Amino acid sequence: MSQPPSPEARHRAGLLRRRGAAADGHVTNIELFFDLVFVYAVTQLSHTLLQRLDALGALQAALLFLAVWWVWIFTGWVTNWLDPERIAVRLMLLALMLAGLLLSCALPEAFGAHGWLFAGAYASMQVGRTAFALWALGDDAPANTRNFQRILAWLSLAALGWLAGAWAGGERRLLLWTLALGVEYLGPAVGFRVPGLGRTPTRDWDVEGGHLAERCSLFVIIALGESVLATGSHFAEAAWSAPVVAAFVGGFLGNVAMWWIYFDLAVERGRQAIRHAEDPGRQARVAYTYLHLPIVGGIIVCAVADALALEEPLLRADLPAAAVLLGGPLLYLLGNALFKQAVNRTRFPLSHLVGIGLLAALAVPAALGLSRLALSLLATGVLLLAALWETLSLRSVRQALAEAGGA
Repeated sequence: MSQPPSPEARHRAGLLRRRGAAADGHVTNIELFFDLVFVYAVTQLSHTLLQRLDALGALQAALLFLAVWWVWIFTGWVTNWLDPERIAVRLMLLALMLAGLLLSCALPEAFGAHGWLFAGAYASMQVGRTAFALWALGDDAPANTRNFQRILAWLSLAALGWLAGAWAGGERRLLLWTLALGVEYLGPAVGFRVPGLGRTPTRDWDVEGGHLAERCSLFVIIALGESVLATGSHFAEAAWSAPVVAAFVGGFLGNVAMWWIYFDLAVERGRQAIRHAEDPGRQARVAYTYLHLPIVGGIIVCAVADALALEEPLLRADLPAAAVLLGGPLLYLLGNALFKQAVNRTRFPLSHLVGIGLLAALAVPAALGLSRLALSLLATGVLLLAALWETLSLRSVRQALAEAGGA
C-alpha cells in the first residue's frame, strides 16, 4: 500500500503551473514587475556600448548582453513550469529581481571595478533559481526534475568560470567569462547531457507555448521601449536644428518599422505555431531561446545608432559608427527572418533578404563619407521597405489570422 504524499510534497505540487484544459498560460503581474529590472539592464547595455565604440568595447557589450538575455530567458522557462501566483514562487522572483538590479548596476564596470558584483549576482541568479525549481518540482514531475538536475550541473560549472573571471581580471576575465557563457549556451543545444544522468530530449520539456511566446514578445517590447525613450532623451538634450529634427524623426520611424516587422504578424504566427507543434520544447529552444537573441540585440544596437545620429548628425560616419548604423537594422532583420523561417517552416522571407542585401550594399556609400544622418535615414528607409513589403505580401495570412481569432 503506497504512502500518501507528505504535506511538503503536496505544497510543492501546488507550485506548478496547471496544464491542459485548466491552463491559460497568461503572463502574470509579478512577471511583468520582474521585467522592470531588465528595462534598466537594456538601458545600461546601450549606454555601455555607446561609451566605448571600438572592437573590444563591442565584444564586451555583446558578452554582457548574452548574459543578460540568458538569465532572463532561463527565468522565463522556470515560470513556464512554476506558478508565479504562488507565494513561494513570487518570493523567488523578487529575490531574483534584487539580484538582477545589482547585476544591471554593475554592467558599465563589469570589466572593471564591479566584476565581482556582476559575476556574483549573475551566478547566484542562475544557480539559485535552478535549485529552487528543483526543490519546487520535487517528485511531481520526474522527467523535469531530472532535467533540472542536469541544468544545475551545467550552471554550477559555468558559475565557477564567472567567479574565476571576476577574480582574474584583465584579459583573462574576458576569456574566462566567454568560456563560462559558452558552457551555458551549449547546454540546451546538447540536452544538458551529464555523465550518469544522460540528456534531456526536448519532448520531455513540458512547455506552455503561448506563455513562452508572450514572455519573449514582452522582452522585445522592453527593448523597443528603451530605444524610444533613449531617442526622446537624446533629442531633448540636443541643440535643436533641422538635421537633429530629421534624425529624431528617422529614429522614431525606425522604431515603428521594427515594431511592425515583429508584431504585425510574427508574434501571433509564432504563438499559433508553438501551440500546435508536435515538439513544442524544440520549437521553444530554437525559435525563442536562441533566435530572439539577434532580434533583441539588433534593437539595442539601433538605439545606439539613433544616439549617434542625434548627437552629431552631420559628422562623417566613420567605421565604428557605420557598423552600428547599418549593423543594428541588419541584425534585427536577420533575427526576424530566422525566427519566421523557424516557426512558419517557410523559406527565408524575401522582403527581409532584400532588406539585408540593401543594408550590406550601403557599406559602399558609407565608405565614401556619408554623414551619420544620411546613413541613419537610409537604414530606416530599408526597415520601412521591409515592413511595407511584408504587410502587402501577407495580406491573405493576416485575413486568415483575423478570421481564426474571431471564430
